[in-house]
Amino acid sequence: MTDFLDQDATSQLAVLAAGEVSSVELLEGALARSAAIHPALNVVVASDPERSLAEARAADARRARGEALGPLDGLPMTVKDCFDVEGLPGVCGSPQLVGRACGDAAAVARTRAAGAIVWGKTNVPLMLGDWQTFNGVYGVTNNPWDPSRTPGGSSGGSAAALATGVTALEIGSDIAGSLRVPASFCGVFSHKPTWGAVSQAGHIPPAPGTVAARDLNVVGPMARSARDLALLFGVIAEASAPPRPAADLRALRIGLWLDGFPLDPEVRAVMDTFVADLTAAGACPRRIESPVPTEALMAAYRTLLGAVVATDLPPEVQARIQQSRLAVDQAVRDGAPSTPEMQFFRDFAATHAEWLAADEVRARLSGTVAKVFEDLDVIVAPVAPVAAFPHQHGPFLQRQLQTTAGDKLPYNAMQTWIALATACRLPATVVPAGVTASGLPVGAQVIGPHGGDLTTLAVARALDEQVRGFVAPQAAAAR
Repeated sequence: MTDFLDQDATSQLAVLAAGEVSSVELLEGALARSAAIHPALNVVVASDPERSLAEARAADARRARGEALGPLDGLPMTVKDCFDVEGLPGVCGSPQLVGRACGDAAAVARTRAAGAIVWGKTNVPLMLGDWQTFNGVYGVTNNPWDPSRTPGGSSGGSAAALATGVTALEIGSDIAGSLRVPASFCGVFSHKPTWGAVSQAGHIPPAPGTVAARDLNVVGPMARSARDLALLFGVIAEASAPPRPAADLRALRIGLWLDGFPLDPEVRAVMDTFVADLTAAGACPRRIESPVPTEALMAAYRTLLGAVVATDLPPEVQARIQQSRLAVDQAVRDGAPSTPEMQFFRDFAATHAEWLAADEVRARLSGTVAKVFEDLDVIVAPVAPVAAFPHQHGPFLQRQLQTTAGDKLPYNAMQTWIALATACRLPATVVPAGVTASGLPVGAQVIGPHGGDLTTLAVARALDEQVRGFVAPQAAAAR
């Protein structure tokens, strides 16, 4: 059973079809593994074994009768605890949401219609607002490569579940790297779709029952292989299309973007080795400068992001931010130099006029990057300035990132490398790039043109199969 759990979803579906294992056996193995690692990692925070086992028995019966089966039929999987799942709590780390009943989110409903058995939910930070995964309801989730470090956020529980073989597929979401950072920190695959490609209905935040889709936010698949990303994306996407075969690395026009934002020396070393191996596999990547002006990108992105995130804060917190913004504006008028803390309050209390100005910059940057993609198929870039960092749960604005060279970066440096794809609504697929000298995984993101999801997924598959694939955590808790 352990061997089957360690296989990717495509292989698990194959052994199900061949009768080598039953859906019930796969689910029982996943439940047992989850229980075994829970004390050390705290990954799956809600489950319904009784209902899930009944669904698994029904899947086995359908298969035995020779009925038509969905593309995920009988496959056990978990989803991030920001998606509504009928029969499971929809908490999103918030004490205010404990006990709330809900139906299935749109993406969850699609996976169930495809035959998947959604048996559990994985941990998140409070209302998804961090690059770490901890909250006052379910506690802290640890990285399976090093439990003293974060698995990333906000899809941190999702990435840790995949890395440890608790699940073969996950559904996550991303507004500030929440699919990409955990994939990088845990050594797995993820796909941030083009904005709007997958329905956000049933995703929290925004508040339960909200109809309008949030700007910047996307819903996407996570897995242990690129082919599995394409499989799940085809299920949950609004306008699904058959996945493409692995791209021909020799024919690709690959732009390599490694400068313009901070990058830890060990992360850069991993990227350099990854590029060398990519070249050895027949590709001809060429170095490029930042596709857009970085200062304009970050200024626009932080205003757009702040406007979204602030909307979902409690009213009393919003009021405090507005008061702080008034004080900041007065300080600026008095000639005080701007600080990161001051900029935070300006972004989170942006006026509609300021949002419109940022949106105009976004539109212009999107036009610029579209022209870049006239000469490139994809851009390969880092995901984050650092590998997985030690847990730090103090005040958000006081946190810092430390590089292996001893340099200190502001915590919001985590926004840098992920900003282009998010602000300009581009697809970005994360693949494992290697492991640092300190023994931590690093991911690379394959960014494509607007609507180019199948392209980045096909490139990711080629990288997975010809350059670098999933490696299980060497420091994972005993199974």
